[in-house]
Amino acid sequence: MGVFCYEGVLLRVISIYLTKKIMKGYPPEYWDAFYETGRLGWDIGYVSTPLKEYFDQLTDKSIKILVPGAGNGWEVEYLYGEGFENVFILDFSPKAVERFKKRFSSFPQDNILEEDFFDHNEKYDLIVEQTFFSSLPRNLRPLYVDKMHRLLKPEGKLVGLLFNHEFSFDEPPFGGTPEEYRRLFEPLFKFKYFDVAYNSIKPRMSRELFVLMLKK
Repeated sequence: MGVFCYEGVLLRVISIYLTKKIMKGYPPEYWDAFYETGRLGWDIGYVSTPLKEYFDQLTDKSIKILVPGAGNGWEVEYLYGEGFENVFILDFSPKAVERFKKRFSSFPQDNILEEDFFDHNEKYDLIVEQTFFSSLPRNLRPLYVDKMHRLLKPEGKLVGLLFNHEFSFDEPPFGGTPEEYRRLFEPLFKFKYFDVAYNSIKPRMSRELFVLMLKK
């Protein structure tokens, strides 16, 4: 038993090391520059319609929710305003966190997490994906899936939007295909909904998937 525990800890340490090594290309300073210059092409300035409509049909407002890589945190602001007081924003960009705090000064400070997603270790009922997955280097995608699985409580859900096409540039955001996403997520998640979003904003119409996955 002790050997297995040791091996598990060792694998976790190696995973963290490799994650940080791969992430060197996009450290917090990289994202800070976008917030300082206002070059936020991925930020639509409000909660996206598919996610808003999903949030609006939730009835249990006591659930614990995480929005990682949230940036300006429009989804967080909307959820909190609708009575979901147990919602948490996570981002490792100091500038992003600073902007959120200035805009939403009444949001609980204890619910603002300025840290690396891969270092976070709480448990949640629901995790919201909104342009975070596409911001990560492709090599991190398997680690992202594993980390999401670890952060969710039993029968926890991952909901969000994923681009259903590739981009012509080799920098964030990174696109993908439905086939790739199925290969990545199916070992650890059950797909409750996985289809082109019918209610995307006009610039993203037919270009993103709405996904709802249940932790296996």
